[in-house]
Amino acid sequence: MGASLFFPILFAALPAVGTLPVDDADSVASYHQLPSIEVTAPLKQRGELFDQPIAGTSFNMVRIDAERIETQKDFSLASPNLYLPDYGSRMTSSIYVRGIGARMEQPSMGLYLDNVPILNKNNYEFDFYDVRRADILRGPQGTLYGRNSIGGVINIFTLSPLEYQGVRAYAGYGNGNTADVRASVYRRPTERFGWSLSASHHSSDGYFSNVYDGSHADRMLSEGVRTRLQWQPTGRLFIDNTLSFNYVDQKGFAYAYYDTQTGTTGEVNHNDPCKYYRTGMVNGTTVRYDAGRVRLQSVTSYQYMDDRMTMDQDFLPVSMFTLVQAQREHALTQELLLRSLDDNRRWQWLTGAFGFYRHNRMNAPVTFKRDGIETLIEGNATAGLQMVYPGSELHIREDEFEISSRFRLPSYGVAAFHQSSYDIGRWRLTAGVRLDYEHVGMTYDNGGEFHYLFTATGSDYTRLKSEMHGHERLSYLEVLPRFTAMYSFPLGNAYATVTRGYKAGGINTQIFSDILQNKMTEDLVAELGLKPAGNDMQITYKPESSWNYEAGAHLSLLDGRLRAALAAFYIDCRNQQITVFPAGQGTGRMMSNAGRSRSYGAEVSAAYSAGSFHFDASYGFTDAQFVDYDDNKTDYSGNKVPYAPRNTAYVAGEYRYDIDRGPIDRVSLRVDWRGAGRIYWNEDNSASQGFYGLLGGTVSLRAGRYTLDVWGRNLAGKSYNTFYFTSIGNTFVQKGKPRQYGVSLKFIL
Repeated sequence: MGASLFFPILFAALPAVGTLPVDDADSVASYHQLPSIEVTAPLKQRGELFDQPIAGTSFNMVRIDAERIETQKDFSLASPNLYLPDYGSRMTSSIYVRGIGARMEQPSMGLYLDNVPILNKNNYEFDFYDVRRADILRGPQGTLYGRNSIGGVINIFTLSPLEYQGVRAYAGYGNGNTADVRASVYRRPTERFGWSLSASHHSSDGYFSNVYDGSHADRMLSEGVRTRLQWQPTGRLFIDNTLSFNYVDQKGFAYAYYDTQTGTTGEVNHNDPCKYYRTGMVNGTTVRYDAGRVRLQSVTSYQYMDDRMTMDQDFLPVSMFTLVQAQREHALTQELLLRSLDDNRRWQWLTGAFGFYRHNRMNAPVTFKRDGIETLIEGNATAGLQMVYPGSELHIREDEFEISSRFRLPSYGVAAFHQSSYDIGRWRLTAGVRLDYEHVGMTYDNGGEFHYLFTATGSDYTRLKSEMHGHERLSYLEVLPRFTAMYSFPLGNAYATVTRGYKAGGINTQIFSDILQNKMTEDLVAELGLKPAGNDMQITYKPESSWNYEAGAHLSLLDGRLRAALAAFYIDCRNQQITVFPAGQGTGRMMSNAGRSRSYGAEVSAAYSAGSFHFDASYGFTDAQFVDYDDNKTDYSGNKVPYAPRNTAYVAGEYRYDIDRGPIDRVSLRVDWRGAGRIYWNEDNSASQGFYGLLGGTVSLRAGRYTLDVWGRNLAGKSYNTFYFTSIGNTFVQKGKPRQYGVSLKFIL
């Protein structure tokens, strides 16, 4: 899917488009509002986040454009205690919030696009364009959203063709040979029907080089297209369909060797490819029917993902071993909601049911090359065998061989939930509960073979072939209650909540190469007449669950010019999911459950507007540590939970100056600063990233329907690390992106 295909189709439709004047981004959705139907609104909340007992941050279209939020990772640190590190590739969608999060497998926050849940976190990072509104809900949202909302939910809403008609276009260029092109058409042929077509293109040579061959280590190409159809055939019925495609082709995993003794970081330097490819599609249909005092809502989706990761797993200029992981997944979701519609009644309620089915086929071969064979297999095996056969050696004939891993991964889940709110004077009391059942299965077919020579027993090479076939399954039932009390007063409201959330359990596929290596070793040792050591690697991992205790307030001061939010929380987390690596020089990784952890902290945010000046600020503090975590080798109890920043901070100010005469009618200056740290990188807390801050800014010139931006990020050129890990005894990091800058032109008709 190339821009050469998207944009001619898009612009061919322009002559037929009826346009409306748009004087400012603030008024982009001020036309053709439907009085009886909300066309851009969450299905499970009423009104603004400010009026609900929730800790959250809402981004309107103006703020999204001003802050250059172009993927979900750009929300990082702009909402207190929310950290989305930028490393690896676009399949790396790690989210950490309030001490909750994990590097792999299940996400800690749910992601919804136009009320459709994105099931596979590999599909989380896509290019944003024409995003009308984004809500970040922090804290467990399990009662209404279920699985994988243990840390909260990110709700994304795109621009509606019933709210806005016209043409939007954007083109930008920055350092790293970074180019962005986006264009959209919104049309409303009749009063009750609207359609839109949008497309985007992003390409970049990146900011890091692989010194092994001088190539770009983080080159990127991503493209997307989205259509939206909205129809209101009657005053009671509303139908909304969004179909979106995304395509990614990138080099990734720009990891550099880190010397733990000197604390110095080397260069990206690997000899085998590191890249990621993805084609994704989401089709979601929302149907709403108003029947007097109740509203029935249905959200149906089909989701498809085809991706392929290729990785030099030693990340060094040696031929050790490589991994290819290819997945093809089909998924279906269905949610039914029934809610009260009369806002004047004291009792408000919402009840619903949700179900999903996923089927994933995965092929994940690990290829051992000559350096890896000599170091990881021949060397280790010879050292062990010489204890029984002094002077003997093990030799493998092949220069490389493959350990194949093929999986079928079906899963399904069903849920039922209810929530009721009752108003008593200034008080609003809410209680709800959800029952979630989930089943995960796996069928695996693994194998590998090579020819070996053991000098103590023969002079000819012998073929060794090992295979593993079998099934694994995991089922569980989760009960997710929620209790809240909110008190409203003239300046705002105060609330207290007790909620339970969970993150789904699953099956460790990325450890099977190590399991099969161990089996091959056992088979080899058995052929030599020795006793194998056995295997204790963990295949399944349990769901992670937490209780969140929270108190907070929303305040409106200075005649509404200043809005502030405060929250304090305590989280008791059980079976926290932690990414671990097998002992020694293993090639895989797996998810494991820590016994128990706890986190507590506080959040504060404020927004102030006065005439042409606007100011945003937030701060989050989290202290997250293990209460009980002993992996039978080391007791980590009392240590800090890795990857969760202790502090997050954000400050942004913008000033707009309107000009009465001349070609330029507005000049805007925006400066922002965001910081995070300390971040511990491992369970023993021996490595960490100190607090760092990143400075950004934008100068905007508006002339009628055109806006020219000159922008920069990390303007001070701060050096910091976004990721740290250990592989086969070596330590690596990924550096944060260096200084970025560019220029863009936006056109609205």
